[in-house]
Amino acid sequence: MALGFELFSLKALQRVASIFCLLSCVVVCQSNGHGPVTVPPPITHSPPHGGGSSAHAVQMDMSPFLQSGGIFPNLAATAASGPKRSECGIGALFPWADNLYMVSYLSVPGAGSGTGFYSINKDMNMTKLANHSSTYANRLLHPHSNQAIIGAWAVDMEGKVKTFDSLLHVRVGGMALHLTDPEHKVYMLGMDGPLWECDVYDMNCTQLFDLVKELAIPTSSGEQVHFKAAHSMNGRLVVASNTEEEDDFLGTAHGGRLAEWQGPGHEWTILARTAFAEVAGRGNFGKVIYALGWDAKSLLFMTYVGDSKTGPQHQWLTYRLPKASHAYDHLWQTEWPRIREVETERYLMDGLGQFYELSPLGWASSSWGIRPVSRHLRMVPDFTSYRGFLVLGGNQVSSIFDNNLVTGQAQSGLWFGKTDDLWSFGKPQGWGGVWRDEELGANQVSDPFLMTGFDKKILHLSAGSSPVEQLQVVVQVDFLGTAGHITGEEWANFTTVTLAPKSYQPVLFPAGFSAHWVRLVNRYPAVMTAYFHYS
Repeated sequence: MALGFELFSLKALQRVASIFCLLSCVVVCQSNGHGPVTVPPPITHSPPHGGGSSAHAVQMDMSPFLQSGGIFPNLAATAASGPKRSECGIGALFPWADNLYMVSYLSVPGAGSGTGFYSINKDMNMTKLANHSSTYANRLLHPHSNQAIIGAWAVDMEGKVKTFDSLLHVRVGGMALHLTDPEHKVYMLGMDGPLWECDVYDMNCTQLFDLVKELAIPTSSGEQVHFKAAHSMNGRLVVASNTEEEDDFLGTAHGGRLAEWQGPGHEWTILARTAFAEVAGRGNFGKVIYALGWDAKSLLFMTYVGDSKTGPQHQWLTYRLPKASHAYDHLWQTEWPRIREVETERYLMDGLGQFYELSPLGWASSSWGIRPVSRHLRMVPDFTSYRGFLVLGGNQVSSIFDNNLVTGQAQSGLWFGKTDDLWSFGKPQGWGGVWRDEELGANQVSDPFLMTGFDKKILHLSAGSSPVEQLQVVVQVDFLGTAGHITGEEWANFTTVTLAPKSYQPVLFPAGFSAHWVRLVNRYPAVMTAYFHYS
């Protein structure tokens, strides 16, 4: 990295200067016949408010260049140590007007202090532009007014900041362009269910919906509302709520939602009743809307292709991906898994502990080119590109109302690297199922499950009760990447597994075997479980 080279060059100069001072003193002292050599102080780093200097020490403000492994301590966001303590995550990052803008967040409004809205300049100096005590994870470029909107603030191309005053004490999880008046307005999605339309000129907001009521979220049974993302494209506004608790896991209640609204005169449509945390899309390359969520079986990856010449157009398609960890399953644990364009016309997707490469293409209504990059344990609420860096936000230390008594002051840092550094993170691994103790009919077909990019693969099949004495499950693979959505590119039969009711059988794939997608066809009625494990 260029900055890393600059850092090491500066350190090298410091060492050379220190050695030069030492050698000069030794030569002078020895030549004058003095006693023991007095070593001069080395060149030191001084804080901006540091005091005077000595004859031997050169005081230099080097704090912006102090870093370790891409972490710059002077760019960390912190919350106050109390008396209220929750968290201090980095909710959104946005490069704009020659700076990198950043907003940190608390768990809930008023649950602490010290969080804020920041800018970071090209010299890696951070300025706090505003204090707040709320929760923000929204960012959007409003192209008509040439403003970047992040949190409760809008920044124009000269860096002038305006504030949505009515949003200073609420939680905002996502935002999107307005469907009918995009020149003047945007949608703001409250984490607790309100959906506002906000004018980007007079900065006034009006609530349109209470999505708890519109989407029939069962809060009376204890389901928490937790909206995380919004996106508008193809004549629809899509929102996501990532509620996933024990009742959701057990199947006794369902609070998560993926839903869409096609504007005035239309009702809300619920697309999925499980946790979803991200919705994203690009206005070309097929105009694909991507939605990322999960359930008890696996990650869920849903796509809507708005412009395609073949395949199942104008409908939502469902794919499944392996989970890299169960440490992200609860609605609080996920934060904001994002899909961002970090290299031109290339997406990076954070899928709950695993980064994926994702193409924006939507040919044949298929998701093309998705493959795992690396596993990680980092909490990444947002990531972006800035001056050649890939920048990952974080949420590293959180006491969450003193439920964790060994964390201390809430704080989070940024990681600066490059996109290809992600390949040196953990090796892609994961597990997930297409059926989990489910009553299936004859010839029932599973969702496609991602297969490419993993080394070793095994399928675990477990049959429950059935009215027939012998069961069959056909394992099919798609090695072309279209998931069978182009006529003539059908799924290929890999093997047929025969097993008795209430029995178990593994299917080990040969070493090195891979395809883009795999799916299962259950031939006879049965209760069935099917799980893939990749390593």
